[in-house]
Amino acid sequence: MKPPVNVGLIGSQFISAIHAEALKHCTHAHLAAVASPTPGNAQAFAQRFGIPAAFTDYRQLLDRSDIQMIVVGVPNHLHCQVVLDAAAAGKHIVIEKPLCLNLAEADRMIAACRENSVKLMYAEELCFAPKYVRLKQLLDSGALGRPTLLKQMEKHDGPHAAHFWDVERSGGGVTMDMGCHAIEFFRWMLGRPPIKSVYAQMDTLVHGDKTRGDDNAILILEFANGVTCVAEESWTKLGGMDDRAEVYGTGGVAYADLLHGNSIETYSVKGYDYAVEKSGPTTGWSFTIYEEAWNYGFHAEMAHFVDCVQNDKTPLVTGEDARAVLEVIFAAYESARTGRKVELPFPTNAPRPIDLWRPAPAVPASK
Repeated sequence: MKPPVNVGLIGSQFISAIHAEALKHCTHAHLAAVASPTPGNAQAFAQRFGIPAAFTDYRQLLDRSDIQMIVVGVPNHLHCQVVLDAAAAGKHIVIEKPLCLNLAEADRMIAACRENSVKLMYAEELCFAPKYVRLKQLLDSGALGRPTLLKQMEKHDGPHAAHFWDVERSGGGVTMDMGCHAIEFFRWMLGRPPIKSVYAQMDTLVHGDKTRGDDNAILILEFANGVTCVAEESWTKLGGMDDRAEVYGTGGVAYADLLHGNSIETYSVKGYDYAVEKSGPTTGWSFTIYEEAWNYGFHAEMAHFVDCVQNDKTPLVTGEDARAVLEVIFAAYESARTGRKVELPFPTNAPRPIDLWRPAPAVPASK
């Protein structure tokens, strides 16, 4: 039997906790170290998950020769440098969504991993969520006929970490945060054919006091195989998380509600606390989800990449897939600015998607 893959986590907040939970269930992985720059965070995280080593500088983690794989769960603007450093250290990498802030960074990250012969997996958990995997099996089997229309929606009342509100660090709003899920979900479901065009409508309807980014967005993607896909993304929905998909074909239709079908319908006068979920208030009616990390595919996702590292396999979702998603996001923000459909490929040198829709305000000249 091959020895377990030693894993290092870079990050110690919401998503890293889910990664740790998923990896603890993977028999071929061993959580060896965690890094977080905030004093005390890495040590507390290590104690919580039984991780033997904790660092405040992720480069110390990368210096560990016994670590083969890292999982990156840090703010978007840090993704590129962390991946470049990890690739140079010879570590296989799982990178959280979105890949990075722009296409130039994406190209550097992909090239660095290729040059250093390390695997780069884009952490799109929807490609591993059990209910969505079954939905794809239905489509691939021909049970629904030829696909004509796909829809995917993800909505809640706002991000769980402050850096998502800050477009300087996040690069955009809800399209950057959650629209990326829908784009890769569509590509994966359809076998990744080329995307012809993107049309997007975006607004900042509720959270203008917190962000210049979009908090509500609708994207329409046209694929080269004739399928139209519609994504609805929102940070404005009260009452908890909503995540569902619909597939329409010439021979049938299927609806997959990721949460409600696997949840407990709950009414509470007092309300209660979620352990790890992205949710709003829990007073009144809510949908209490159990085993969130498993339900969203994180267990399968991490086990898959550990298998890729152990047995030299290609990840299901690669860095190139992540770049394709990012290109669509840039095209969507351009569409929202112009009110027109934008064709792909869409080359751009914009530093962040948000800059195509709402450029940073001019800095007044000093007197």
